[in-house]
Amino acid sequence: MENNQSKWSRRKILHILLSVAIACAVWMYVDSADNSEGSEKEKIISDIPIEYAGEDTTLADRGLMLLPDSDQTVTLEIKARRRILARLDPSKIRIQADLSDITSTGTHSVSYTVYYPDGITRNSITIVNASSYTVQVEIGELYRRSVGIRCALEGTVAEGYIAGELQYQPGMLEIRGPQEEVDKVSYAKVNLSVENATQTVSQTLDYQLYDENDQLIQNTGNLHATADQIQVTLPVNVEKELPLKVNFIEADGARISNLEYSITPASVTVSGDAELLKNIDAITLDDFELEDFFVPTTYRYTITVPEGCENLSGTTRATMNVKFKDMATATVNAVNFTCENIPEGKTVTVLTTELPVSLRGTSGAVKSVTPEDITVIADLTDVTAASGSYTVPARVQIGNGADVGVRGNYQVRVTISEGTSQPEEPLPENNENTPTDGTA
Repeated sequence: MENNQSKWSRRKILHILLSVAIACAVWMYVDSADNSEGSEKEKIISDIPIEYAGEDTTLADRGLMLLPDSDQTVTLEIKARRRILARLDPSKIRIQADLSDITSTGTHSVSYTVYYPDGITRNSITIVNASSYTVQVEIGELYRRSVGIRCALEGTVAEGYIAGELQYQPGMLEIRGPQEEVDKVSYAKVNLSVENATQTVSQTLDYQLYDENDQLIQNTGNLHATADQIQVTLPVNVEKELPLKVNFIEADGARISNLEYSITPASVTVSGDAELLKNIDAITLDDFELEDFFVPTTYRYTITVPEGCENLSGTTRATMNVKFKDMATATVNAVNFTCENIPEGKTVTVLTTELPVSLRGTSGAVKSVTPEDITVIADLTDVTAASGSYTVPARVQIGNGADVGVRGNYQVRVTISEGTSQPEEPLPENNENTPTDGTA
């Protein structure tokens, strides 16, 4: 009895194991068949939104617009291999209708193109059915209007710096859409936040549309703008006080130490880029040559601030009063004459024996000059090949060391004749004067 029961139990176990093995084989076969290259499966993807190409470009350039009632979706029934469908993300399927060929208002039927995610080719998927194979769009006349831009500025610039005028790019925002909705828009608003700024701040910001009552326009779905964002630039400059100055150019007998002058205003406050202003310590009004100045005078100048800077003081003109503390003139007759650049093989005789020379300088310096201190030097450069009598230019040299200037231009009369030339006389130095008889 026990042997029969034991045999029966073993047979039952074998039957169970065999059944499991057969079931596994059948499941593996079915699964393999379903995943073979020839196996396909269908899938429905609902409510895919339609994108419209050319709406803000070609269509807008023609003065046309897509009316709001044109928004719609498409449902697709597709078929593909199971491994393709397993990789397909329905949210990344795009349907695009091109409006570039539309040239008039009214209802138009436009075909569309289906775009699948990267890595999945269009040939690997078959569209079995679609809720519609074309898109019906309503086209109307485009209305457009440009509105200004405002900025809500939060924060401050650092101490010693000043904020310049806000700049926007684009400077105006063009709004497109139905006229009744576009006309509600009064301006676009951005929010810029700065904190202790020490340099220019530039940010690209989102904006919101407001009506004439400064109320935010909540529903902007039918409005289209030419820019999605606005670049806002806040120039941040440093303030600097720059003294006004004149660059005086000295001459013999006319020294800055002998000058009295005042400039009004003495300085102006400017603002500009810190890098630009760091090496600028003053504003130069003029290069003033003292050689030509004598009588006390008032001069007026336009204040020109460095390029790119702003004159915060608001004063655009400056006045300078200038005079010498002690300035005298005198005319002294020169009696010493010599020549330079004497032509070789020629004899030169200076016919001028006395020449009035006008001097300027402090009264003490001018009084110290005697006729013997002055030497007139004739320049023969222009007559080296000539013979006869000529009037030639001359320069005047003061030999006593006094800080005296010579005013005016001078000439002397010379006679040039053939003959052995004599060595040029050395020019007098310091207080030593060597009179000449006029013959070199």
